[in-house]
Amino acid sequence: MAVSAKAFQNWRTAVAPGESNADVCRRTGIKRSTLAQQVVRGKVAEITVVRVARAYGKNPVEALSDFEEYSDLLGGPWRPSPAELISQVSYICILQMILARATQTGPPECPDLARHPHRNAIRSWFEAVDPGDLRQQLSARTGVAPQNISAQLSAGRLAPELAVEAARIAGASLPGGLVATGLVTPGEAGWPQKGQQEALAALTDSELLFLARDRLDGVGKQLKKFEHDVENDLTLLENLG
Repeated sequence: MAVSAKAFQNWRTAVAPGESNADVCRRTGIKRSTLAQQVVRGKVAEITVVRVARAYGKNPVEALSDFEEYSDLLGGPWRPSPAELISQVSYICILQMILARATQTGPPECPDLARHPHRNAIRSWFEAVDPGDLRQQLSARTGVAPQNISAQLSAGRLAPELAVEAARIAGASLPGGLVATGLVTPGEAGWPQKGQQEALAALTDSELLFLARDRLDGVGKQLKKFEHDVENDLTLLENLG
């Protein structure tokens, strides 16, 4: 979707009065050609809004809510559910929690997500909020084919407008989809600082084990597909001689 270039220019003038696009680019690290192309096309990417907001001390979620396309971000559900919080925890954190309980050393601090990235974060979030037919409802609302939505999720990405629309349909926290896509941080979205640790700690031993099983199953399938693709590539190279 992106946001209107005209609206962006008006917003940018209000956020950075007296500064040109070139000044903004120097401060944000955005290439001047990139911003110029977006303005000419009439659509500015959400990540551009986020980077400008951060550079000028404005909360990115609040900044996006200034645009018509995301005007309900602050008005919709805000606090994430325990399922959403847990969906953003990597399997490494889960296994460490299991190990701590098994050895009775007490619940550990959940490792920094930046150190232990959750490669299936978007799919995990989508599945956590899915009432059962989210792909179909999202497709009907946006016109994006269900197979294209599935392809994005399999590739570990989801367009911001699709993430927010999915949250609207599911009744989930609207900024939650932006957190899952990596567009904004949990802190910027107002997530509780210790929310993930508390959500994990609230799980029973059996729930924690089943969660780890499901996450490891997903990782195993990804690795198996990767190994299969590598094998096919090697076979093709050998055949090409």
